[in-house]
Amino acid sequence: MRPGSGNAERTTAMPGDVSSHGVAPLPAADGIVPSLAELIALRRAAMSTRGPRRGRRGVSARATSAQRGRGMEYAESREYVAGDDARHIDWKLSARTGFTHTKTFQAERERLTLLVADTAPALYFGTRARFKSVQAARAGAIAAWSALRDGDRVAALCAGRADGLVPPAGGMRGVLRVLDALVRWYGAPTADGTGLQAALERASRLLHPGARALVLADPGSALAVAPATWSALSMHVDVRLLLLVDPLEMQPPRCLLPVVAPGGRMELDLAAGAVRDAWHTAFVGPVEALCRSLPGRRIQVQVLASDDASDAWLGAATVAAGR
Repeated sequence: MRPGSGNAERTTAMPGDVSSHGVAPLPAADGIVPSLAELIALRRAAMSTRGPRRGRRGVSARATSAQRGRGMEYAESREYVAGDDARHIDWKLSARTGFTHTKTFQAERERLTLLVADTAPALYFGTRARFKSVQAARAGAIAAWSALRDGDRVAALCAGRADGLVPPAGGMRGVLRVLDALVRWYGAPTADGTGLQAALERASRLLHPGARALVLADPGSALAVAPATWSALSMHVDVRLLLLVDPLEMQPPRCLLPVVAPGGRMELDLAAGAVRDAWHTAFVGPVEALCRSLPGRRIQVQVLASDDASDAWLGAATVAAGR
């Protein structure tokens, strides 16, 4: 039986959380359901990491411009003139008219950050600090506040829910809409809390090149996604997969573990080699497989435990799971 099956004993969060970037502890929360106040308070952690520097009079020195290169939004096609980039020739229009045309693009000044939220039942479980579902909401809040800091628009998409899309919006309004959705989505498991595959396929259709996607997922859900779906999403989008785990799953103690199964209460002998091997296959194996396979598909994979600082994932390194 998975500890995240919903029958495991609920645990209470430890008071506060120390940011990995030195921010003071946040107000205590129960760790079972996320609160809007809790997610709003995480703004301090996100803002403590510096975003791009910009000059006071536009772009100067090493300051980063708000304009994202030539832009990825198609504007129109016009007749080709000497000096135009041949890579942007509109071949179809050129063939129809008999004159060479080139595509022009609108300057992209606001990037989009999309949060994709897996709400699989296995996330509503935790043995230390908080449920994995609460940690997912907190990590999503960090991403939303970071998007505000960087001047990006933010949107959110929930796997398997009818109300699972928060349209893109910028500024404080966009962030608060996403935070409100995270509180609703991770407040309690739902019968239809599956469908990460379909959510990622929808994200591929919604996102334009140059956007960013943060996928908050249970390892089992992420492993069930077809490799081609990950490749399609990362083709033109910066994708980061955040795997939510619990310390008990990754490093089980060598002892008898009482669990509640459909047939009644039972004990797992985690000191037995066969039981530990089965446990490793069920919980650690998916993490290891994703860390091996997805970086080759241009996807950053990181692991965030339920008792980690909620902004610990902001480091860019791909994480490998150990036994």
